Amino acid sequence: MNRYVYILSLFICWAAVFSSTVYADEFIVAQNNKTFKKDGKKIESITIKKGDTIRFKNEDPFFHNIFSLSDLKTFDLGSFPKGQSKTVVFDKAGTVEVECAIHPEMYMEVTIE
Repeated sequence: MNRYVYILSLFICWAAVFSSTVYADEFIVAQNNKTFKKDGKKIESITIKKGDTIRFKNEDPFFHNIFSLSDLKTFDLGSFPKGQSKTVVFDKAGTVEVECAIHPEMYMEVTIE
């Protein structure tokens, strides 16, 4: 019986790890014309699921520096030029404010469910 419990617990752990990675999505948020855009449209907010990734892609001919000082998710992607992108995994539920250190008018909220 102990062997059965051990095998079952291994399967449950494996299933938990596998299911959390299989269903994570990646969203591309472009920096274009000093705004955040998704699918070519300006956005000020986006809702994603816990574990999802946002790829911030610079489409402007100048540098951007995407960062967040939110308690839920603090990050600074550093400055990066046109054509480059950097990713952030959002692993906790809540709201994160995202800004550009170079262009203060660039602001969006990420809601993680």
